[in-house]
Amino acid sequence: MQNLEPELKPVAIADLRPTQMTIGKREVARKRAEWAKRANKDAANFLGSHMIPAVIGPKRRMFIIDHHHLVRALHEEGVEHILINVVADLSKLAKPLFWTFMENRNWLHPYDASGTRVPHDKIPKSIAKLPDDPYRSLAGAVREAGGCAKDATPYAEFLWADFLRHRVAAKLVVEDFAGALTAAVDLARSKDANYLPGWSGPSGD
Repeated sequence: MQNLEPELKPVAIADLRPTQMTIGKREVARKRAEWAKRANKDAANFLGSHMIPAVIGPKRRMFIIDHHHLVRALHEEGVEHILINVVADLSKLAKPLFWTFMENRNWLHPYDASGTRVPHDKIPKSIAKLPDDPYRSLAGAVREAGGCAKDATPYAEFLWADFLRHRVAAKLVVEDFAGALTAAVDLARSKDANYLPGWSGPSGD
């Protein structure tokens, strides 16, 4: 893979393209709260040390391949520009080959809030338009609660979200998130989840 230098020139968040279909709005809210605590103290240092990995795609559009929740949180907090780290320049590829390459590298997650695969052209064109998947928030909360470990597997939280989607009632997630989280942590520690990245094993093991 190409070894490209980080983009030192700020890039407009509004111009960045997502590579996934959804976000967890609760997780975005958590990151907004974290940013609000730091904004008046070390905003510049924080932004300077959190360069967002991106791929240059057709028409030289920038596609971010990680940290969608952070970027959305910063956008909602009024931050207009961020620094990016370009990991590959695929601008010469035709769209079909570009999408195939992105999927083969696990840089793409074209699945909607029901866990259903969708065509590439259905992926929102901006970070601001990513819809909510409550189960993605639940998966993130399970990790924060120690129900599973952080793992470098691409889109690991979405794998957990799909696991929980079929085991925790949607009504509970929407109306009683704390109750849903308690149930989800127990499920995450069960042997049914032992195939998932970051599984930590049953309680007491």
